[in-house]
Amino acid sequence: MTAREIAFDVPLGCITGLRSGTPNGTKVLALHGWLDNAASFLPLATQLPQLDLVMLDLPGHGRSAHLPPGADYNLLATMNAVLDVADSLGWERFALLGHSMGAGIGSILAASLPQRIERLVAIEALGALAEAPERTVQRLRDGVAAARALPSKKLRVFPDLAAPVRARMQANQLSEASARLLVERGVAPVEGGFVWSSDPRLTLPALQRMTEAQVRQLIAGIECPVRVIFADPPQTYLPEPLRSDRAALLPHGELVVLPGIHHLHMEAPMEVARAIGGFFGP
Repeated sequence: MTAREIAFDVPLGCITGLRSGTPNGTKVLALHGWLDNAASFLPLATQLPQLDLVMLDLPGHGRSAHLPPGADYNLLATMNAVLDVADSLGWERFALLGHSMGAGIGSILAASLPQRIERLVAIEALGALAEAPERTVQRLRDGVAAARALPSKKLRVFPDLAAPVRARMQANQLSEASARLLVERGVAPVEGGFVWSSDPRLTLPALQRMTEAQVRQLIAGIECPVRVIFADPPQTYLPEPLRSDRAALLPHGELVVLPGIHHLHMEAPMEVARAIGGFFGP
């Protein structure tokens, strides 16, 4: 099965992605993780041919537009871009498939728009990253300092794709094949080689985060059916029992735990597809 390139002109700019599956299948928008891109879902897409699967490059990632100068990457900007794409597709109601950051964005969309989101599969995240209230001032100080220092930094130029592929393999414990999928869609050609195509502002620390109490209320407010898939061992940002406690808050939720790494949807797509099963429908 092949995926075709797609692009949408939305108010933010051009949002790109890949589309695969069955035109009359269940409508599913796939949202990738931080600093990944639409190619993150290609291994899993081959196992889900019954879906009309639209895999997006989220703003600032892959081949999609970056935010204009002075703008800040936040959940609202990303959510609006996702909804603009759904509107462009003519999808009034649809399902979401998210990994990591994309699962967090999907959680917030599902809670915010129950009239539009039919189902959610959340891989390796649920809700948003939380922050203790007493960290508020320090987070602001760190975020502002990092943003002011960013213009003085230069992008690293790679002479070929070997080095960025190795970097992704080391950073995420990925196989070479998985890392190459992400790299080939995640670099841009420049004089002398390649640079990461993602917006450097994505590496800045967020100025604000929800508290854990807010995240729990958000998760409890998701009305659609949700299937959560976590890898074992858990990630440090969402350890046990926190992640299981969050999943238990879902009014219509199911939790599946599979052995694997953070990118288990790339490294174990058959197992993840089996865990999804008929959740999205025939």
